Amino acid sequence: MRAYSYYPGCSLERMAASYHRSAMETARALGVELRELEDWNCCGATAYFHIDELLATTLSARNLALAEQQGLDVVTPCSGCYKNMYFAREHLRQDPDLAEHVNTALAEDGLQFRGTVHVRHLLEVLVQEVGLTEIRRRVTRPLAGLRVAPYYGCQILRPHKPGAREEAPRFFEDLLTAIGATPVEFPLRDRCCGGSLIVTHRPAALSMVYALLQDAADHDAEVVATACPLCQVNLECYQRQVNRTFGTGFRLPVLYFTQLVGLALGIPPQRLGVGTELVSPAPVLAKVAG
Repeated sequence: MRAYSYYPGCSLERMAASYHRSAMETARALGVELRELEDWNCCGATAYFHIDELLATTLSARNLALAEQQGLDVVTPCSGCYKNMYFAREHLRQDPDLAEHVNTALAEDGLQFRGTVHVRHLLEVLVQEVGLTEIRRRVTRPLAGLRVAPYYGCQILRPHKPGAREEAPRFFEDLLTAIGATPVEFPLRDRCCGGSLIVTHRPAALSMVYALLQDAADHDAEVVATACPLCQVNLECYQRQVNRTFGTGFRLPVLYFTQLVGLALGIPPQRLGVGTELVSPAPVLAKVAG
């Protein structure tokens, strides 16, 4: 069984509890052990890096130092946490003066960043390390005929990696195909959902959410799959406000990719947190189950 340090991030303790549950269940079913970091702290989310970059980097560095104590690469299901930890690691490895400053702070906690572990998104682990062939082999209830819009969002694609196709990603579509679903080709799949703009400038964020939902609907999506708790909130919880603002009638379920993979692996829906949504996916999932 593959083992990783697991960093859930703050959202998965509350509003995205179903993401946490489905991540643990699905990973276990695929032979992946996620060992949650003890005493982890917030990564700084999207706001703190614009307020105090040094302290925000220190927050992420502390989590990386905890993972180094476990001696395991760190995995997170949150795209924002992934971006923050990924870039914190890169900046610290490339800037010895920055690393010295951060390590001075970490020393007060008996920790030190050395840069010995890598940062991975859970979606990346499933596709690249478990592998599509293995996932396909373990599928017992393929989601045949289910048209799923794979919504990448913007955070998961920001780290540039050799050989990656950030401008035309396909790995999410490949995963959906492996579990028997039909990935919908919708052009805005890597467009920002507005993120925390929903708090500071709601009209602008609602306009962005409207564009994404309309694009998915125009391409006959039956459900949207996300890899980020904030994207899930914006696309699902604000559908009613979008409908009021733009005169639309969206009732488009939004599920985490871990829930869809888990369903295809035969894990009961309640163990994946399915059934807690504001927009019920029951009608479309019943069609697949039938």
